[in-house]
Amino acid sequence: MSLNVANCSRCGKVYVKNNYGMCPNCIKSLEAEYEKCLQFLRENRTCTIQELSDATGVDIKQIVKFIREGRISIKNNPNMTYDCDICGAPIRSNNICDNCRTRLVKDFDHLHEDEERKKIREEQQQRNAAFKIRDRLEDRQNK
Repeated sequence: MSLNVANCSRCGKVYVKNNYGMCPNCIKSLEAEYEKCLQFLRENRTCTIQELSDATGVDIKQIVKFIREGRISIKNNPNMTYDCDICGAPIRSNNICDNCRTRLVKDFDHLHEDEERKKIREEQQQRNAAFKIRDRLEDRQNK
């Protein structure tokens, strides 16, 4: 029989497991932070993410998490951007910017092409090795 308890990912206290991975106190404080952010955004549609963080006291990483979870919409906030995970460029959706996405796709395509070339080279080497062995056997039989 296992205990249905875990340590809170935010504060480290022991709590009864739930879907949030946090203790009830941290869930309440997270919801309070969320409400602060929503209220401030309703009143200040042109704020930046830094201004939102400064005004509410909510960490920028947490605000970005709210945005990525879809809890906070930045569609009506034209100045609200967050950083691309790879290069740090300002973006308004997803995790990476278009430039990084394009570069990753190109890198993947090149990697795939390299794998294909390697496979073809190995097949050619196997065929050449088979011919050399066959040639040696024929030479022995002809002698």
